[in-house]
Amino acid sequence: MAHLTASVEYGIHCLLWLAAAGDTPLSSRDLAELQGISPSFLAKIFPKLEKAGIVTASEGVRGGYRLAKAPEDISFLVIVDAIEGEKPLFECQEIRGRCAVFDDRPPDWATSGVCAIHAVMLKAEKAMRDTLAKETLASVGETFGRKAPPEFQGDVQTWIDARLSARAASRTRHTP
Repeated sequence: MAHLTASVEYGIHCLLWLAAAGDTPLSSRDLAELQGISPSFLAKIFPKLEKAGIVTASEGVRGGYRLAKAPEDISFLVIVDAIEGEKPLFECQEIRGRCAVFDDRPPDWATSGVCAIHAVMLKAEKAMRDTLAKETLASVGETFGRKAPPEFQGDVQTWIDARLSARAASRTRHTP
């Protein structure tokens, strides 16, 4: 897990919206517009989430994405790994063996075992992965739910319902 990009943040926000939507599928376009970002940006994230078994897709007028599992069964670690891949936080370059005084022949004492710097980075990565594994969409959704005013979820649902109705009406007008 290298630097966590904005893709992770937006992906998690989208998954929280899907958790709140329950069985109502939401399109990546609607989720993008809800958050004020490019639909093409999210279109690159959702196939990764689907491949990881985090979301399922359905087609058609009422199509879109739904969570494939309960929010309490989706950890942040699974989401991060799905979007970013399982990259290490730190890639040791084995600099310790390139000291100029070694004349291209580093002694065993200098290169044996795990580099002390790499050991610290491995420990940090483990702590980060352990923390991400403990947090779920459900736990963060509960925190968000306590912070947002009660009418906010209703406002979002009204916005989503209007989008779905407009889409259905548009398709009905264009059907011969």
